Amino acid sequence: MEFKDTYNTIEFPSSEILFKEKNSKFFGYAFPIQSENEVKPIIDSLRKQHPSAGHFCYAYQIGADTVTYRANDDGEPSNTAGTPIYGQIQSFSVTNVIIIVVRVFGGVKLGVGGLISAYKTTAQMVLENCEIVEKTINIHYSITFDYKNMNKVMRVIKEKKLEIISQEMELNEDSGLPIGKIEIKTRKKNAEMVFDIFNLMFEIDIKQL
Repeated sequence: MEFKDTYNTIEFPSSEILFKEKNSKFFGYAFPIQSENEVKPIIDSLRKQHPSAGHFCYAYQIGADTVTYRANDDGEPSNTAGTPIYGQIQSFSVTNVIIIVVRVFGGVKLGVGGLISAYKTTAQMVLENCEIVEKTINIHYSITFDYKNMNKVMRVIKEKKLEIISQEMELNEDSGLPIGKIEIKTRKKNAEMVFDIFNLMFEIDIKQL
């Protein structure tokens, strides 16, 4: 079985999409998100943008290995809005994304089937309008070492093409000698190998963040 350590997402918020059905207007948006804390501020800003709208229905999915998702009908009949929106997130195989469909009621009821179709179509149009990008699932490690071992550490980082996220030097309180601390990231499929290399090196400490 091939080891998968990539996922698809969107890099930037979508432009606004408008879908009309029997005088109702459905405004669709997609935003890249990393955590559930980002959901409320996004919806609050759309409420200000659409003061006359009655429903702000959405679905999101976060995570690659372990997935968190939610579908919200925001007052529409159960499963007529959030679920069809989430279905499109699954259909396009994207994650770390929220899709919000804002409905301005046009005076004509659409019925359950009409609502499902309208929310699904709007979500589909939004995702079709997004640039979907592939990203890697990365593992972060912290490497701590005496300054004298700096060259050994940097050699492995260079050979294995590891990305340095941050690096700092501090003094060892006991010896007064400098200690190096580097945070690196590597693709998940290479993580075990990278850990083993550093773990086997004398006077070098590695731990996963």
